Amino acid sequence: MLHIHQTTCISPQRTFPHPDLEELHESVNSRLSVIEPDYTGIPQNALRRMARSTRIGVGAAFPLLRRPEAGSSYSSVTSPPSIDGIIIGTANAGMEESIQFMKQIIDHEEGMLAPGVFVQSTPNTIAAQISLLSRNRGYNTTHVHRGLAFENALLDAAMLVRENPRHNYLLGGVDEIGAFNYNIDYLDGWYKKEALSSKRLYEDNSAGSIAGEGAALFLVNDRPENALARVRALATLHSKDPAAVRDQLRHFIDTRLQAGEKIDLFLSGENGDNRLLPFFLSCEDILDRDIPIARFKHMCGEYPTASAFAVWLACHLLQSQSIPPHIIKRMPGSTDPGNRGDKNTVACRNILIYNSHKGAQHSFIWITGTHALTTRPDR
Repeated sequence: MLHIHQTTCISPQRTFPHPDLEELHESVNSRLSVIEPDYTGIPQNALRRMARSTRIGVGAAFPLLRRPEAGSSYSSVTSPPSIDGIIIGTANAGMEESIQFMKQIIDHEEGMLAPGVFVQSTPNTIAAQISLLSRNRGYNTTHVHRGLAFENALLDAAMLVRENPRHNYLLGGVDEIGAFNYNIDYLDGWYKKEALSSKRLYEDNSAGSIAGEGAALFLVNDRPENALARVRALATLHSKDPAAVRDQLRHFIDTRLQAGEKIDLFLSGENGDNRLLPFFLSCEDILDRDIPIARFKHMCGEYPTASAFAVWLACHLLQSQSIPPHIIKRMPGSTDPGNRGDKNTVACRNILIYNSHKGAQHSFIWITGTHALTTRPDR
């Protein structure tokens, strides 16, 4: 489909600018909020007007647009001619500003309104701000498809890469914990009713998960030279039947993997919601026992574009050649599903990501690398 050459990620963990996943940052009041950088060099007049989702999206994107000679300051960032498009997936960006704008209409009785929240009230604000600040006049679009927003952005990028060889595209997934969306999802039962530490996310047998947010950006093209990873295949499904999801995974594996290839790591979007556990268990049941299983939602929380964080994590694992022990659910050679092993090496080229959003939207993303992964023992 496409090759990933550079990645950045602003998340609740220490992933920006230099990833360090050894120390796991916990949730606060069942929310995993991003660790925001200082955004040094972004014009202050633009920064103070940005919505939170726009701020983290722009902050994560700028390092990928920096010219080599620009140094470490954002102020020297210009969009290289080789960046041919900006493609963002988001479900809720701009929603908070939309609510504020409607509230202003009521409060001011449809009179004179401040333009700031109106300008920031559409989902395409993130891609637009990246384009304006980097002076990029290429292809610019935003995909808003709830739990498959990033997957549709990825598919768009893959088609553009195929149609336009040697073009580079900026691809990303961005969402925030907005008060409006959080309250709606909380009342609908998608978040835990009681405060829960993210370290205990998979131990709590109850409905709901913990709220998350983040921005993961990727520089992609069709060239394998010096690539971090390759996205080999993508499949999506709308279903509330675990058996249908299991059959889709079996079909995905049978049709995408060539003779002699196998899955070396299954990266699961299990989120601690016992209502969704049958989807993940049905998929795990058809995997060979020698396939390691890892989970990532305790690191980023649950949000519609969490699969973008999973793709970033897969690239990081393939590049660093090691797996943090806290993400391991099952290691090969063990009859105990919860065994993390001691110091195991997995010859890894293929990582398969499975994510589910609210038990209705499902996706499988196959990432290929060239290195071996080593799991480190708990300290």
